[in-house]
Amino acid sequence: MNIFKSYLITLFSTAAIVACGDDASTDKPIAGESNSYFVSAEQTATVSLPVLQSFAQLSGETEFLKLLKYAVTKYTIVYKTTFKGEVIDASGVLFIPEGIRDAAPLLSLQHGTEFVKSDAPSTSSDPTGMEYFASAGYIAFMPDFVGYGKSSQIFHPYYDRTSSAQSVIDMIKAVKEYLREHKIAFNDKLFLAGYSEGGYVTLAAAKEIDTNASHDLKVTAVAAGAGGYDLSSMLESVTQAEHYAYPSYLAFVLTAYNKTYDWGRPTSDFFNEPYAKAIDTYLNGNYSGSFLNSKLTTTVSALLNQDFYASLSQSNGELVVKRALADNSVLGWKTDIPILLYHGTADEIIPFTNSERTLQNFKSNGANQVSLITIPKGTHGSSFVPMLRDFVPRFETLR
Repeated sequence: MNIFKSYLITLFSTAAIVACGDDASTDKPIAGESNSYFVSAEQTATVSLPVLQSFAQLSGETEFLKLLKYAVTKYTIVYKTTFKGEVIDASGVLFIPEGIRDAAPLLSLQHGTEFVKSDAPSTSSDPTGMEYFASAGYIAFMPDFVGYGKSSQIFHPYYDRTSSAQSVIDMIKAVKEYLREHKIAFNDKLFLAGYSEGGYVTLAAAKEIDTNASHDLKVTAVAAGAGGYDLSSMLESVTQAEHYAYPSYLAFVLTAYNKTYDWGRPTSDFFNEPYAKAIDTYLNGNYSGSFLNSKLTTTVSALLNQDFYASLSQSNGELVVKRALADNSVLGWKTDIPILLYHGTADEIIPFTNSERTLQNFKSNGANQVSLITIPKGTHGSSFVPMLRDFVPRFETLR
């Protein structure tokens, strides 16, 4: 359930219909010759400024209308990243404002959870809505993440901190190589934003950039919404509750860890039947999270294998699982980056307390430019729009 993407698609759906006939291109990919990260770029669509302006007006998003200045060209980017110690090809989408004269800031947006592999940014027939950011003068891009697009043969390493950060960072480097090669001017501003899984990935990438000088990158500002940053506390919240609203997320995390870390455990080690069989059958990149939910139960004690469920509550039980969750948590660090955390108080999927804990962890580490913007009564599905409307003008003041 990709909230980030679904809202932007809704915002942009009429424009997409027009864009299909608006100089859409299927040019042959442009290959990089001597780059470390960039592999190729293929122009896939263009959208005119009048189309963008018209739909912003029709959709009632007048606060964004005044920001739109440029037509936009969309590219599919293939780049090199590292997964489990091996260099692989990954992919994403890039949006460039046409005719911009000033050096543009870079904006990397990270999408939310995708169960269906064909819904990834570079392979979906739907627009991303990022066209608006590019029209506002950003060079905007969105990585597919490992497990989608060019790397779809891999099971997505869901909530794996290392590959999450690396897929973003390497796309930033690849985009910079492409821009330099084609003499497209960009400045030193780098913004990161994402919601749900995208919020987690955004914070993971920001931390890796900020704490590892070898990347030679500097983040200007971050907006991260409703991510499961503290995975250990997420485990406590879920296992101590009677019900969990979106059990397919639990299935995704445990299956991803089992495959990514080569545990080799049967799904029935974690889940009761018939749910284990349903997960094995439908968690394959062809079915939505909502569909998988319909095959599972929201009652935690009925969903999870009895021995596994009992072991989770024991201090010495399921230590491998607990260590993986702890290792992949993105905890606060001492930083001068302005970081905006967003979370709805009624979030039924990622508890609001997760962001509260994350904020406190930042404060404990001496980070004084981190804020938690509370969205009263906001659910996981309803909180992205308020986040979007809040962080866009904040980013504008820093570009």
